Amino acid sequence: MRKLAALLILTCTLFFTSRAQEILPDFTVVTKGNQKVIISWTNNYPVITQISVQRSKDSTRGFATILSVADPRAPQNGIVDGKAPDAKQFYRLFIVLDNGKFVFSKSKRPFWDTVRVVVNKQQPSAENAPRVIITESVTPRQAEEIKEKLQTASTVVKAPEPEKFFFVKKRDTLVATINAKELKKFRDSVVTKTKDTIAFAGGDTILLKPFVPKEIFKPSKYVYTEKDGNISINLPNTGLHHYSIKIFDERSVPLFDITEVKESPLLIDKVNFLRSGWYKFELYEDGKLKEKHKFFVPRD
Repeated sequence: MRKLAALLILTCTLFFTSRAQEILPDFTVVTKGNQKVIISWTNNYPVITQISVQRSKDSTRGFATILSVADPRAPQNGIVDGKAPDAKQFYRLFIVLDNGKFVFSKSKRPFWDTVRVVVNKQQPSAENAPRVIITESVTPRQAEEIKEKLQTASTVVKAPEPEKFFFVKKRDTLVATINAKELKKFRDSVVTKTKDTIAFAGGDTILLKPFVPKEIFKPSKYVYTEKDGNISINLPNTGLHHYSIKIFDERSVPLFDITEVKESPLLIDKVNFLRSGWYKFELYEDGKLKEKHKFFVPRD
């Protein structure tokens, strides 16, 4: 057996899609070119003391051992022959069992493996992880490159995360459901096209708060409050039209009526109102509603 210049054991979770590893005494032998041949197998023997890989130009004779594996008991094992003269060589295994019994496997030539390596989704363990042994003909730089490729290929690809959705509510009513990709577009649309505001309530709920404009009071030009707090009634053409006014409190409860306004302007003293606050009125012209509005009576 040749003396090894370098021994590198790489634990990985790879399998070849082109062909599964055979069970001893059978084995798998493949080549990817560059004078590199991969010999691998699965071990189901309960007791095994030695496994040696042999190579020859002939299928029945002239075999010489190129390597004996360090741990023949590993459930999955293999080596890389980096000094294969060509892809036409024959390989076989010399297997030593319990009590000195031994067996030779059938000889095989490597077949070309052009199928890419894929990641095994099962979690690796120390017991069932396959091992790759690199012979002395592989330089340290080549060994490092093989190690990097195997480690890169064995990286577990995370499953895509489920799509996240947000629920848009206005008060207690669900008005829309949007996914996370549309969230920014929705937020920008609310900000730029409306005066509404949005707020997050929890991790997946958005509260839409409609804009409520502040009421800006614009007094009537016919019935309004003077600076001294008295109520002024100013109507056009009182001689040509019949005007009447109904006065209500803030809750629309009737207080009193002015059945006819004969002159304008007319001033109503604020003492006619029992308390300060808002009062509503209805102004009628010739029996038809002309205006419905309100005025404010201030405190003394």
